[in-house]
Amino acid sequence: MTGSGSIAGQLAGAMDRRDERPNVALAEAIAAAGNREAVRELVQLVRSGTTRQRNDAMKVLYEIGARDPDLIGGHCPVFLEALGSGTNRQVWGAMQALDSVAELRAEEIAAELPRIIEAADRGSVIAKDRCTSLLTKLARAGYAEKAVPILVERLKSAAPNQFPTYAEETASVVTPEAKPGLIATIRQRLEGITQKAKRERMQKLLRKLNG
Repeated sequence: MTGSGSIAGQLAGAMDRRDERPNVALAEAIAAAGNREAVRELVQLVRSGTTRQRNDAMKVLYEIGARDPDLIGGHCPVFLEALGSGTNRQVWGAMQALDSVAELRAEEIAAELPRIIEAADRGSVIAKDRCTSLLTKLARAGYAEKAVPILVERLKSAAPNQFPTYAEETASVVTPEAKPGLIATIRQRLEGITQKAKRERMQKLLRKLNG
């Protein structure tokens, strides 16, 4: 059951569960039913619930977004608010939610990029991953001139482990104007990549970009 008033009781914390399975099952049920009332209830919990309720509700919301972005797309303001949270789980959860709706809500999200970038910079690896994915989606949705230079700039300071993936994602949407900067950044960072497989990936990407 996912009716009104029942949502808080179906969260993992309410069941005294330490795993996320109840939250994922709830997200699946809400997405399958297209239950917008349940989504509104989750949004209220993110805004005014206990810490555990906020974290559980955010988890359910981004899991819904992964299955049916349209169901949570109208609630970007609550996700943007959560980016300012002092709780890491709220920040990367909100980033995942925003990433899931980036193409649907491209104009709204593109207008908030400074806030999104700032949150990614102080956030976890997951937040940075989702931010890169979000920027790539914005580029595909007609905001390449705004998103691609940010992607290239962020590559300069990306962690070595994440750099090859971010470089490949950036290359998939790179504009002719940004391509020289991307190539230069990859060449510069290549010197510091010691892992053979990652070096080969970047050499292959350079050949593709230069082709």
